Amino acid sequence: MNPITYFRDDESGVSPVIGVILMVAITVILAAVIATFVLGLGEQISDTAPSATFTYDHDGSNTLTITHSGGQSLQSANIDIKASAGSPGTWTASEISAGDSIDVTGISSSDTVQVIWNSPDGDQTAILSEW
Repeated sequence: MNPITYFRDDESGVSPVIGVILMVAITVILAAVIATFVLGLGEQISDTAPSATFTYDHDGSNTLTITHSGGQSLQSANIDIKASAGSPGTWTASEISAGDSIDVTGISSSDTVQVIWNSPDGDQTAILSEW
């Protein structure tokens, strides 16, 4: 007389299926890591533009004051002021942090002024703010 069994004794098909799924997962992860290094995507991530905010105060005649009002501190060597008219001054400090300001003279209310960040290696630029 055979006793009643609730579980199958033959589970030989389960192990190969799990093994194949694990091998596919490992292959996909390995391919993604190698592609990141080969295509240089890791380098692009490290050179992202900083996050900073600027406020603008136009005196009504010809001077625009740009003030760093928050966000990351910036190296003044990496920041350019581009104006459609007038002449931008220079930052007084080598590091621009919240509260630092610069005057752009010869600006009317219809002109455009941009604060532009340049990456240290010179490969990338980004407009941080525009008036």
